[in-house]
Amino acid sequence: IFMVLSLLSIVYGALRCNILAIRIKYDDYDVHVKPAAYLCIFLWRSFEIATRVTVLVLFGSVLRIWVFLIVLLNFLGFCFYPWVLFWLSKSPFPENIEKELSRVGTTIVLCLLTFLYAGINMFCWSAAQVELSDPDLISKSQNWYRMTVYYIVRLMENAFLLLMWYIYRTDFYLYVCAPMLVLQLLIGYCMGIFFMLVFYQFCHPCKKLFSSSVSEAL
Repeated sequence: IFMVLSLLSIVYGALRCNILAIRIKYDDYDVHVKPAAYLCIFLWRSFEIATRVTVLVLFGSVLRIWVFLIVLLNFLGFCFYPWVLFWLSKSPFPENIEKELSRVGTTIVLCLLTFLYAGINMFCWSAAQVELSDPDLISKSQNWYRMTVYYIVRLMENAFLLLMWYIYRTDFYLYVCAPMLVLQLLIGYCMGIFFMLVFYQFCHPCKKLFSSSVSEAL
């Protein structure tokens, strides 16, 4: 019961963050979110987060040491990714976050922001993409390429972790139909991607402002 309540609270938080990110990106427009959009976001985040957590738990139950390596690589990769993009853009160091902050304080704030960004992306696609070269520190454009790469790599990673769990599973899972469980988790993650595509194609409140739709990007 507590696990279900925790999952629902996390999904609700992800839903609110999605809506908040949309309002921040399109603050010049009057954004009206329809009930269908709320439903798509809720299903999208439910399948995405639940399957991701379950995959990590299953993998960690049989390979306890290796799960820390997987989590660490994910965290460090997403943590340094915004800094790499910032370095490649050759933009000046952000100075307008807070006037009272020194350069060291600004650096600490940016590091904490990227830590939060990395923690979110370990489990689901972040609603707001950090862009240190932007004055608002948030990417205002809809990057279909980055989203596509994220979900393809995440699906492949989940499949690999489930394969490792299937190979090294213990007698604890003797009464569990392992192939069916693997199939259900992979289908569940694909369902999350499906509802995400439905949201951006039909239910996004600002889809008319996109330079290209989901179908065109695909």
